[in-house]
Amino acid sequence: MMNSAKELIGKKVIVRCNRAGVFYGTLSEKEGQEVSLKNCRRLWYWNGAASLHQLAAEGVTAPKDCKFTMRVESILLLEAIEIIPCTDKAIECIEAVREWKR
Repeated sequence: MMNSAKELIGKKVIVRCNRAGVFYGTLSEKEGQEVSLKNCRRLWYWNGAASLHQLAAEGVTAPKDCKFTMRVESILLLEAIEIIPCTDKAIECIEAVREWKR
């Protein structure tokens, strides 16, 4: 079990923000509510997980129905309110979801 945000640096996480939505990526920095992620995707819509906790633990069961954006090299999130570490199973699943484009 992780005891602090410092232990999550370099790990794949899901971050829920106050008004910006939900993001997945590698945590590179955290100071207060500011969080920096590398190799980041916005998780706009998912199907096959009841909550972010299940998504971080198990991934999704319906990856073709998910809307995960393209990856960006880095992002600074200003109002992070939840950081959830991902399991290896969830990482494999999330990274396999194709980029959603209109």
